[in-house]
Amino acid sequence: MKVGLYFGTFNPIHVGHLIIANYMANFQGLDQVWMVVSPQNPLKEKAGLLSDFHRLSLVKVAIEENPKLKASDVEFKLPVPSYTVTTLAHLKEKYPEHTFSLIMGEDNLRNFHKWFNHDVILKNHEIYVYPRVFTIQEEEEIRANGTLTENPFAQHPHVHICSDAPVMRISASFIRQAIKERKDIRYLLTEPVHQYIEEMHFYR
Repeated sequence: MKVGLYFGTFNPIHVGHLIIANYMANFQGLDQVWMVVSPQNPLKEKAGLLSDFHRLSLVKVAIEENPKLKASDVEFKLPVPSYTVTTLAHLKEKYPEHTFSLIMGEDNLRNFHKWFNHDVILKNHEIYVYPRVFTIQEEEEIRANGTLTENPFAQHPHVHICSDAPVMRISASFIRQAIKERKDIRYLLTEPVHQYIEEMHFYR
């Protein structure tokens, strides 16, 4: 089975995440997309970050019974800090029958050279890159540093630029702030996620 790994804190998971995951699962030849929830670093507590358990639970209720999407807690069991190359090696050993690819935004591809052992990842795994809707400041940095097509990684045969992937300018931080201000954000989340957050009084 060909599996795409979509990493994130998912704090909380929102419709933007799900649109990308569903697109990759249905339009890029992947059999499944695993939503890999990043664990909280015990040495770096982050205000407003829900516990690992609750963020994983939110992902599970978000994808409901979609057979092409799966919630994964694989990094909860690995040493911190979590390096993607380590996670990939662990998954390859645990599931030798699967082929694992990465799903990332174009902002991550721009910084891919900073990733630990990025050359090993690129040699052994395919990468599916979706476009990002940038802020004005980010766009200025892009103009200064070059376009995505000028990124040397974009030309690599293992890198697939998914320029037709639907994207939305939604951020988890915006949602958390909106909840804190008692704004109505029901359409930015699936109904089960919205209900879970409401019942647990998260981000208040």
